[in-house]
Amino acid sequence: MASAALPEAVEPKKKGNVKYAFTCAIIASMASIILGYDIGVMSGASLYIKKDLKITDVQLEVLMGILNFFSLIGSFAAGRTSDWIGRRFTVVVAAAFFFAGPRRRLRHADGWPLRGRRRRGLRADDRAGVHRRGVPGVGPRLPDVFINVGILLGYVSNYAFARLPLRLGWRVMLGIGAAPSVLLALMVFAMPESPRWLVMKGRLADARAVLGKIADTPAEAAERLADIKAAAGVPDDLDGDVVAVPKNSNREEKQVWKELILSPTPAVRRILFSTFGLQFFQQASGVDSVVLYSPRVFQSAGITDDNQLLATTCAVGVTKTLIVLVAGYLLDRVGRRPLMLCSSGGMAVSLVGLGTGLTVVSRHPAGGGEAVPSWAVGLCVASTLAFVAFFSVGLGPMTAVYTSEIFPLRVRALGYAVGVACNRVTSGTVSMTFLSLSSAITIGGSFFLYAGIVALSWVFFFTCLPETRGRTLEEMGELFGMKETGIMPPEDADGSSSRLLSSESTA
Repeated sequence: MASAALPEAVEPKKKGNVKYAFTCAIIASMASIILGYDIGVMSGASLYIKKDLKITDVQLEVLMGILNFFSLIGSFAAGRTSDWIGRRFTVVVAAAFFFAGPRRRLRHADGWPLRGRRRRGLRADDRAGVHRRGVPGVGPRLPDVFINVGILLGYVSNYAFARLPLRLGWRVMLGIGAAPSVLLALMVFAMPESPRWLVMKGRLADARAVLGKIADTPAEAAERLADIKAAAGVPDDLDGDVVAVPKNSNREEKQVWKELILSPTPAVRRILFSTFGLQFFQQASGVDSVVLYSPRVFQSAGITDDNQLLATTCAVGVTKTLIVLVAGYLLDRVGRRPLMLCSSGGMAVSLVGLGTGLTVVSRHPAGGGEAVPSWAVGLCVASTLAFVAFFSVGLGPMTAVYTSEIFPLRVRALGYAVGVACNRVTSGTVSMTFLSLSSAITIGGSFFLYAGIVALSWVFFFTCLPETRGRTLEEMGELFGMKETGIMPPEDADGSSSRLLSSESTA
């Protein structure tokens, strides 16, 4: 009788590799906390900066919005820098900018704090190209959560240090943001370097060691190494601990620019149009006016006590942080399109409520002898919280996810970069015009205007953005009418598609 064939031995999976990879992701995403803190802390600190330095609303708008424009430099420099010195040391450089900004504000106590703001702007997206490199639809979630945690910490800092003397309080609020930068720079040395960067530098032994720590089995690590070598253009016959890797020419980069910008196909033009629309409407919704100027909004709503102002602002941060966790849970269960439509519809209704409440309050000026209706104040607070909740469950996190999914892999990095450039320019424009706009058409009128823009965004999302949940790359191309799939090379093992992978922002 023939003996039964013995089953092949199943290679045991290692324990702890997922935990190790998750720890590395947490460390890398810590930069998002610092960025979020800088955004959140400015909302409350701006009240005291204006009082202490006696600056105008126009100067304050410049201070609040300058981060977005300088972050463009850091955004486009991140890809080059990370290819040159590696992902880990790029994080260290970004942390140095994080540290230098608050220190400069503290040292120049009598000066205009814009210079420190510029430094932080230069690093704001320099950190994004390093830690937001994951599987599309998954990678952006952790940084989104951490940015919102940072915003909440900034609000809490405002509340905690508001009782200090005017000259000292806002400087401590801003200066304390330097401490986490040092911690980040130290912790990042516990992270491994990117396997893809190690392969690009010919350090195959180091790449094997890193993949061995994060893969389930040695066989999987070897397979992923082969994929990375193929994606990076390293010949298969090159093997050893350290090898000489042929340098790529600039021809590939020029070809990507041609395919995306100079002579795109109709399908790529449709993808670009969808990306620009999505990135534009995310910021044109007025979210920065709420996040950055929430104390001013609540002042206009009739809340005049500083402690009450900042406590209510903290409620905004708590709402954003909790709801973005809900968005991560719903992302692959509900789908992108339903979340964005629900988000934009809810935001439009919330903005109408906020505009209505602020208009009613503005007709009962302080000292006018007529009490402000309590229902109008309550409507303003409730509408603000509803607005940030609807934003955080859809349009906020979904913009990064959707944009990263719809581009063909060959042009994804550049496509994401130009989309984020549109996002940052729109965000900076909104931040730098809110106070002037409110002065021109009233603060209630400003939010009615934003409500109209968000209503247009709902129409745009409904007509232009197909559902992408669960779609393969080939199916994604078909959604936008892409017949040729030749521009979709295999994705490499660490989630990036070409050496052009650039950074993205946040908002």
